[in-house]
Amino acid sequence: MIDHIGFGVGDLEASRAFYERALAPLGISVQMAVTAEQTGAGAHVGFGTAGKPFFWIGTADRPMTPGLHVAFTAPDRATVDAFHAAALAAGGRDNGAPGIRAHYHPDYYGAFVLDPDGHNVEAVCHLPA
Repeated sequence: MIDHIGFGVGDLEASRAFYERALAPLGISVQMAVTAEQTGAGAHVGFGTAGKPFFWIGTADRPMTPGLHVAFTAPDRATVDAFHAAALAAGGRDNGAPGIRAHYHPDYYGAFVLDPDGHNVEAVCHLPA
């Protein structure tokens, strides 16, 4: 199952304003915003419902440009670890070793790889250890 998807934008504030208005009729709103300092890359805004962001836009930083970011839901942390190892063995490039990303929430455990085209692919588990 896809957990969330995102892409880079040229003007984060203008795009945020656009999506806030465009997605409102669908009941989708800003659920989270993270800074470049928190992510170590670019600033991002997550839209979704019920506290869960599933659609992200962000400043066009290294993992977001020129490609896409897609995250797959993993049932546990061991599966996130296995995804990361398998992706590297398949020729992917490390873009973030498995670990906690507390700036999203305390139990956010994810791993990131760049595919052959530079797309940022993630596996994430939201459950406690």
